[in-house]
Amino acid sequence: MIKLLALDMDGTLLDSHKKIPQAHIEAIHQAIAQGVKLVLCTGRPLVGVKPYYKELGLSKQNEYVIVDNGCAIHQSEGWKLLDYTALSKEDLVYLDQIAQKTPAQLTIFDEERYLVLGEDPNDLVSYDAGLVFTQPVKISLEEAIEGSEIMFQAMFLAQPDQLDRFEADFHQDLSQRFSAVRSQDYIYETMPKGTTKASALARLAEKLAIKPEEIMAIGDANNDLEMLEFAGLGIAMGNASDYVKSQADAVTTSNDQAGVARAIEKYILKQDA
Repeated sequence: MIKLLALDMDGTLLDSHKKIPQAHIEAIHQAIAQGVKLVLCTGRPLVGVKPYYKELGLSKQNEYVIVDNGCAIHQSEGWKLLDYTALSKEDLVYLDQIAQKTPAQLTIFDEERYLVLGEDPNDLVSYDAGLVFTQPVKISLEEAIEGSEIMFQAMFLAQPDQLDRFEADFHQDLSQRFSAVRSQDYIYETMPKGTTKASALARLAEKLAIKPEEIMAIGDANNDLEMLEFAGLGIAMGNASDYVKSQADAVTTSNDQAGVARAIEKYILKQDA
């Protein structure tokens, strides 16, 4: 029996226009009404989740969100930070050294801000910050390592061809020190070693006394792979890559074809039918 629904956002909950289909909203409410816990699991920072959470109409329920690709777990009631992993000062210095060798811009999420390390944000970074309802803020390395803010995940952003070269040059080294993944064609993400959506989901599930086999996870991208594997039922979206689909237990329709609603109807709502 499914007791927890772990749900990616971009490419999954959201359609290709970054909107939540009404069918998804209705199916999620039906699942929650049957006692299923909802956990949004996203690479977005918290600021990029709150407006969508409000749109879901779940203000009276105390659900959970995993943000920054597993770096932080919040409960929706008051958005309290329950658990987190953070980049160290040494990590930030190392990432800055990499950034000096590449045209990719280095960005970092703290609890409230979308930060750009050492440079004025370019158009691509400003565009990406806009997708999460904020504006990038320039910060020096000294400010980053000497401040009191928690520094969660870091991202390198560049045009796809530039990021191809970045990945070829630096992935081997970065993956040894960090949990590193290219989540989109223009974003390469680095989290503290061992930190993924799955690692955060495992900690939360233990807190909620929910077993992995009682979890259904839905996602579409490379940064969802560990989560799909961890869950008892891992479902790939129809718009996922062939590789992501091959690693899932099942495949639903695309994010423009109400794939989340279809999966909830098939695997959650039917269990009490």
